[in-house]
Amino acid sequence: MTQIHTIGPDVSGSRIFKVFAFLYGMASYLVFFGTILYAIGFVMGLVVPKTIDTGTDSSVVEAIVINLLLLTLFAVQHSVMARQRFKAWWTQYVPKPIERSTYVLLASLCLLLLFWQWRPMPAIVWEITDPHLAVTVAMISLAGWVLVFVSTFMINHFELFGLSQVVHHLADKPVPAARFYTPLLYKFVRHPLYLGFIIAFWAAPVMTVGHLMFAAVTTIYILLGIYLEEKDLIAAFGDQYREYRLRVSMLIPWRPTW
Repeated sequence: MTQIHTIGPDVSGSRIFKVFAFLYGMASYLVFFGTILYAIGFVMGLVVPKTIDTGTDSSVVEAIVINLLLLTLFAVQHSVMARQRFKAWWTQYVPKPIERSTYVLLASLCLLLLFWQWRPMPAIVWEITDPHLAVTVAMISLAGWVLVFVSTFMINHFELFGLSQVVHHLADKPVPAARFYTPLLYKFVRHPLYLGFIIAFWAAPVMTVGHLMFAAVTTIYILLGIYLEEKDLIAAFGDQYREYRLRVSMLIPWRPTW
């Protein structure tokens, strides 16, 4: 295993560190899992104590400024820490086995801050009054969340959220090298995970101004994230990914580019 010299010789290879890394990875994953479950309730207005349309009353200007700052904080953390150049610098200080877990933990904390401090903007943009149609739209939103989870398991859920790395480290096994493959849904769209988020955010029986702002800004961020992610994928897999990008649409299965 590669040692992280900035934390002292052989520290990342010690048994104590391996156990710590495993527990840290597990804790980070549990925080993430709780956060994503809360996110479902937050967006859909179900069960959780504070949703996208409830919370501290504020002026429209204050709500726009605070909400944009919260979304920007998450977007910057989520994008910058995912870039290879940042990882090369970051792993001088954070041991590689827990780098992904740290990324997941910080992203979860940014989301929890957003849920806590989000300012509702309750003016209604549209509302579906037919109860059967409203339930159908809500089920479409829930299907979007299911698509998110299913997509992560198709490409390696536990590696994506840092658990594989700490388990391999604990067992003294190298993390398998990254390989390019396109399981099931990835044969139809390049980013089914992001498609799931877009469906979940936009399929709303009641669309308020605050919800619309959240959906619009996160969709813009998703498109930017896809651009940055695909640059990294091309750098990693070259012509193999270029050919895949030409053959499979980005988000909409029946169009050549989207």
